[in-house]
Amino acid sequence: MNLTGVIAISGRPGLFKVIVQGKNNVIVESLVDKKRFPAYSTDRISALEDISIYTLETEKPLKEIFKAIHDKENGGETISHKDTDTALVSYLLEILPNYDQERVYISDIKKIFQWYNLLHKSGNLKLADVLAEEAPVDKTVKESPAKKKEESTPKEKKTTDAKKGSKSAAEVKTVSSKAKEAKAKVAKDKA
Repeated sequence: MNLTGVIAISGRPGLFKVIVQGKNNVIVESLVDKKRFPAYSTDRISALEDISIYTLETEKPLKEIFKAIHDKENGGETISHKDTDTALVSYLLEILPNYDQERVYISDIKKIFQWYNLLHKSGNLKLADVLAEEAPVDKTVKESPAKKKEESTPKEKKTTDAKKGSKSAAEVKTVSSKAKEAKAKVAKDKA
């Protein structure tokens, strides 16, 4: 489940998709009515991909909870966030039985179901494997000879460049013996 670029802005109803990020603001688009407006750095913005729900052991990312709801509902909408509190809590207990009931408030539970339904209605609630199936890759396509030549040319060039930059063992011995002879001559001249 990909929630990248989907945000919630405190004080504004609904969810928003980040369009462009500027220096002092972010241009966002509402998932409901597709209206665009700037969100400033003073707004409290929460990225859905960063939100987690407390469980008794650790935290569970929101995308995993959405996936569990998606699997339970067979890709359909879930219960409304306006249902009774007991219905919402019992539904969350079905999909996440070990959530921390002391730290997860009813307002948080309502947001989970409201956000899921908003993402479902706007068509932004797609699983990663569903996205992979929509764009099949043709594995029977062969590489063109030009591409093979491009790939082989840099490797060959690296090899020849490496040969140019490195010296063989015989060349190193010759250079080092010449250096020793020069040092000996300088020492002899000083004496």
